[in-house]
Amino acid sequence: MNQYPKGKLIAVGGAEDKGTDLEKGEIRRNNLNFFELGILRRIVEEAGGKESRIEVVTTASMIPDEVGENYLRTFGKIGCTNVGVMRIRDRGDAQRQEYLDRLLNCRAVMFSGGNQLRLSATFGGTQFLNILHKRYQNEDFIIAGTSAGAMAMSQTMIYEGNAAQAHLKGEVKMTSGLGFVDNVIIDSHFEKRGRFGRLAQAIAGNPSCIGLGLGEDTGMLITNGNEMEAIGSGLVLILDGHDIGHSNIADIPEGCPISIENLKVHLCEKGNGYLVRERTFMMEAREGALVKKQVEVE
Repeated sequence: MNQYPKGKLIAVGGAEDKGTDLEKGEIRRNNLNFFELGILRRIVEEAGGKESRIEVVTTASMIPDEVGENYLRTFGKIGCTNVGVMRIRDRGDAQRQEYLDRLLNCRAVMFSGGNQLRLSATFGGTQFLNILHKRYQNEDFIIAGTSAGAMAMSQTMIYEGNAAQAHLKGEVKMTSGLGFVDNVIIDSHFEKRGRFGRLAQAIAGNPSCIGLGLGEDTGMLITNGNEMEAIGSGLVLILDGHDIGHSNIADIPEGCPISIENLKVHLCEKGNGYLVRERTFMMEAREGALVKKQVEVE
């Protein structure tokens, strides 16, 4: 695999709607915006404009028809109608030639929210995922995802973890994701659901990774597999475990509180950037090329 993929990732934290729980497949209002329209416009822009073909994958959701209709309606609000919904429910569906052909003929794929374990279990090892990887690596191709669809983008993925118990070893469950980006672990709905502790535990156990905590109505655009730009109206937290000193996570029994020294935290608003390999915070990001104004966070 080449060092720098030609495609881009857009990971979105989810919707700021207290009446909705996409991870449980619950939608309690009819006209749900899955994320702010500004983020949606950025996805369409990166995909080449309103005429570009975009495919929505609703595999993560337990209510795929309703979720699919909401996506079509939301894209339609900004004049983007060349959108299809892939109703892939199992590994057999993921191998269907119809979906493989559609995947080869679109400019962007958008993974909906729901249960991220459904994504890794459905697509892992399939031709569908192989095509996604090849197009992302070799073409100007966009892979976007919200909530569970964002969390599944990374090689190492959180699939379970009660926020209230996340300070206890073993409460955060990890597995392999779809593998579009290395050395990053993504969590969504970060602020409203109080998930700092579970991402901190994930990074304590995987200190070579950067933790990306996406707030509601907020996302990260990842270019070259390395350059990150915060988009949307909310907050992104970046957790860096590279300089962790003391950590007890390897030695304590499960169920005991974890202890971590010198976990770095960066807070990003719209327009801020971050370089994953260099572990460098940037004040500004412009058109995927980050302006190198390093801010020291002690």
